[in-house]
Amino acid sequence: MTARAVITVADGVEDLECVTLIDVLRRADIEVVVASIEARRMITCARGTRLTADAMLVDVLAQEFDLIVLPGGMPGAQRLAEHEPLAERVRQQAKAGKLFAAICAAPAVALQHYGVLKQRRMTCHPNFDDRLSGCSYVDQAVVVDGNCITSQGPGTALAFALTLVEQLRGRGVRRQVAEAMLAE
Repeated sequence: MTARAVITVADGVEDLECVTLIDVLRRADIEVVVASIEARRMITCARGTRLTADAMLVDVLAQEFDLIVLPGGMPGAQRLAEHEPLAERVRQQAKAGKLFAAICAAPAVALQHYGVLKQRRMTCHPNFDDRLSGCSYVDQAVVVDGNCITSQGPGTALAFALTLVEQLRGRGVRRQVAEAMLAE
């Protein structure tokens, strides 16, 4: 059975994080659905890169995903935080024990707002750690705490994506993808 992941996008998400996540997960033969929370599929990332999502988030919310991922970047992470249907879907994912992940500003801005970080070890971009409460900030590139995976920013996006591959497909697939990319 193929693992399925949804990467949620909004205007202002971090370019490098989005593209890295999409690319690396697809290299690992994970079915990736890029889903826009905007009123259109075309989004403009924080640095001006334009991406066309595969679907509208509202059209795929009821589907089962092994992983839900939120890229960071501002104001994209704030837009994701304010999207109540996404918030509810992430809460359901967390409660069901399924994987959810966020990078850069998104852990502190969105996951904190959703209430899914309580009592967890996590990380985020250091500029946003002052927004955290009820969880333990760890100054590491990637932190895995049960079904929650978080990372610090654009420079850690590749390690984050490879960790997601490992969570979904195992250490062997992670190694194969990383070696093919000359990443490890």
